[in-house]
Amino acid sequence: MDKIQLEKINFEPGKSFKLFSPRLRNTFLWHYHPEYELVYVEADAGIRHVGSHISGYTQHDLVLIGSNLPHLNFDYRLRSEYHQIVVQLKEDFMGTAIGITPEFSTIGQLFKKAANGIAFYGDTRTTAVRKLKLLPGMDSFQQLMGLMEIFNILAGSKEFTILNNDEPNLQFFLKDKIRMGAIYEYIGSNYNLKPDVNVVAAKVNFTTAAFCRYFKKQTKMTFTDFVNQYRVDVAKNLLMQDKNVTETCYAVGFESLSYFNKLFNKIVGKNPSDFKRNWFAKD
Repeated sequence: MDKIQLEKINFEPGKSFKLFSPRLRNTFLWHYHPEYELVYVEADAGIRHVGSHISGYTQHDLVLIGSNLPHLNFDYRLRSEYHQIVVQLKEDFMGTAIGITPEFSTIGQLFKKAANGIAFYGDTRTTAVRKLKLLPGMDSFQQLMGLMEIFNILAGSKEFTILNNDEPNLQFFLKDKIRMGAIYEYIGSNYNLKPDVNVVAAKVNFTTAAFCRYFKKQTKMTFTDFVNQYRVDVAKNLLMQDKNVTETCYAVGFESLSYFNKLFNKIVGKNPSDFKRNWFAKD
């Protein structure tokens, strides 16, 4: 049942952070690590899965992830071309400076908030990403100063979303991240088939009744509702890649087009055709 990995991050000698562009779209990497992580990804659409939070992102995503917060690689199952920049930083990458230097106090608060995962949007994301893309051409010292400038921008912004708001539920989730990783992998591999609650319950050594209680406590949703939410998130991504509504419906595992339209409208607030039309109207 061990479906989560403690990622061991190796830093180059004399460096307190790692800057790289991973490509893992064919790998389900549900993992955690004590280091902080700033992730930027450009893609048509993808799935953002941080802690107990799951949602879709479109075109861009910029997320700051705190120490030991489980997350899935942001490029998992991306179907189109994409670009990703990841910065991983030691917990004490600035020594004690952030904790004791008044000028760094807002950055210190930023990293505390990152324990729940933070997604940034709007002008904040645009400005931070522009600076982030300049880092590979700098030397190590310039990169560190550039990162501090980026963190200062993020710390002073109101354009952000906390991804895991329910603190008690998150702590419960973190204590059982291995079991939840196995469940998420099963859903991610079977959402377009017929996910069977009895099968997944057995995989994590629960009776079906006990599993249903456990899963709802973890996610605040029934297993069926969660699978349908996951399917709709994937469906949104397919529609944004110009798939038609009918092929999208069947591709994500629904057998009834009318039910797909009804459920999509309930979750998204508009039917799939309108969602797709509005999306391409932006271009």
